[in-house]
Amino acid sequence: MKLNNIILVPTDFSEVCHNAIDHAVKIAESQKDLRVCIYHVIDKNTQAYFKDVQSLNQAVEDKLRGLINEFQLKHEVEMEYAYEEGNIFELIHQKAKEIGANYIILGTHGKKGWQHLFGSYALKVLTKAQVPTLIIQNRKFMGYKNVLIPVNSFTEARKKVGIACRMAKRYGSKMHIYKEIVSDQDEMNRINIITAQIAEEFRKEKVPFDIEISEGKNDSVKGLIYHAAAKDIDLIMILTEPQIGTSYFNLGPWNEKIMFNEAQIPVLCINPVEHSKIFFSM
Repeated sequence: MKLNNIILVPTDFSEVCHNAIDHAVKIAESQKDLRVCIYHVIDKNTQAYFKDVQSLNQAVEDKLRGLINEFQLKHEVEMEYAYEEGNIFELIHQKAKEIGANYIILGTHGKKGWQHLFGSYALKVLTKAQVPTLIIQNRKFMGYKNVLIPVNSFTEARKKVGIACRMAKRYGSKMHIYKEIVSDQDEMNRINIITAQIAEEFRKEKVPFDIEISEGKNDSVKGLIYHAAAKDIDLIMILTEPQIGTSYFNLGPWNEKIMFNEAQIPVLCINPVEHSKIFFSM
């Protein structure tokens, strides 16, 4: 898929989606080579939002144009919009491929809010994504100076290193490798090996980093989020795993709890693509 330096932001015109657009605009403005496409899928919720209008399409178009005008009054960034009728689960990925989006930004009120926003296919919107997807709640954009990379026994964290290096160079980020301590010695050995490999790559690429260790063995997601909040982490990077024989990716309870964390720290979700390579660009 050819990437065209575009951030795709689906919106249902809610405040949390407005915040997602704000993140996209500020990212694009800071990088200069990125532009933003805000995108709405017309469905029954759209009809409920725009009551008693003569032309639903015209109302949607006017709303999208209004959003662009609002943001361009304050920011120097190239923006465009698109809308169409259909199933948001299918169309978001089609649109991302069509325009060559580098990544998608999704606004959510948390798990329940996101399910309300996108219906029963909420998690599938993410798990089918072929580009990195940034999950945003109500927390305002604060830059990405400090990025947390969790390393545990069930996440192939090494695949995140390429994106982490590019992000560090684009945003001046410091990477914080968060090493989980577990009771099982074989699992702990694997975590130590992965951590060492990530650190070696960061040194080679001259990426600033440190290694932080969870408090106690079998630390929970709650402990990870508490640590991230205490360290003023701006972004958490996680990797999903492929479902064998399908185009989908798994999201276990560990992933979901991080994505919908109570500290509202943005989470960048990365789905590995075929042949275990990542072709994404930040």
